[in-house]
Amino acid sequence: MREKRYEAPRQDMEEQVVHINRVTKVVKGGRNFRFTAIVVVGDGKGRVGVGTGKALEVPAAIRKAVADARKNLVRVPIRGTTVPHAIQGKSGAGKVLIMPAPEGTGIIAGGPIRAILQLAGYQDVRAKCLGSTNPKNMVDATLQGLLNMHTMREVSRLRGLTPAQILGKEIAVEEN
Repeated sequence: MREKRYEAPRQDMEEQVVHINRVTKVVKGGRNFRFTAIVVVGDGKGRVGVGTGKALEVPAAIRKAVADARKNLVRVPIRGTTVPHAIQGKSGAGKVLIMPAPEGTGIIAGGPIRAILQLAGYQDVRAKCLGSTNPKNMVDATLQGLLNMHTMREVSRLRGLTPAQILGKEIAVEEN
């Protein structure tokens, strides 16, 4: 999995809480309650990060998750207002199918998937959760799918061809 980390300036990032969960640890004296939070941060220009945090209170858990998400920022490819091509991401039992959509479609996706796609800067994309609907698995599968996408420029560089040759639009002058 290709990971490209970026250090983010604080002012231009948006954050969105995806899920908050109360967890319990049973000990000799009773139960200890804590809260976990999953947060997505992004700049709407192709940088997005996911973080988790756990604390005694919800605001502290969210604060920790935001700090973790800012540390884990990655760059994802955008072609116009959509994704370069369809791809499936997988994490645990969670599978997410992400597909390009024509301009004006909007973001057709559920919950955690929608948060990542919006904050990454996509405006027209369709996504479908195929496996587990566990928020953590859905978020990880979406991010894994986005990171495995390739732009035309990357593919042409890897193959040693021009983008026109890959698409089969070779110029008649080259054939002579």
